[in-house]
Amino acid sequence: VKGSENRKKAKRKLARLHARIGNVRLDAMHQLTTDLTRRFHTIGIEDLNVRGMVKNRHLSRAVSDMGFFEFRRQLDYKAAQRGGMVVVADRWYPSSKTCSCCGHKLETLPLAVREWMCPDCGEHHDRDVNAATNLKNLAVSSTVSACGEEGSGLGRKPKTKPASVKQESSSKATYG
Repeated sequence: VKGSENRKKAKRKLARLHARIGNVRLDAMHQLTTDLTRRFHTIGIEDLNVRGMVKNRHLSRAVSDMGFFEFRRQLDYKAAQRGGMVVVADRWYPSSKTCSCCGHKLETLPLAVREWMCPDCGEHHDRDVNAATNLKNLAVSSTVSACGEEGSGLGRKPKTKPASVKQESSSKATYG
């Protein structure tokens, strides 16, 4: 019978199981983002095309389960609380196909190619490690320097710009 008590019990049991899975995932995400923001002041991530990835039938379930928006939201607010910053690379930034040693950019690099050799410097790269190194370099280069407000300008722009202040000289002139 469709409306039987056993069916209702099974439905409640399944709902509890799904709620528990969601809570475990959320807790793991909180722990990961807290750990990252405690260990690193500047964090570099890519702006992924999640809508496009969900349309791929081979990726859709895994991508939907990941919760990329929630991960990025947590990173943003936790980094801001700790005085850090999250640098988001544009989704078209060629992190995988740019050599992290010399900066040479390949014309094409199909997804099936997991390792490649730079034609300029001869360095051997793993696609994912090279992309991570390039994101790290981008994040580090876009931090604010001691003598400027906006660094290289590649990072996310703040909502309001800080007021410019005249720079003090690093050495005091002595008059005698």
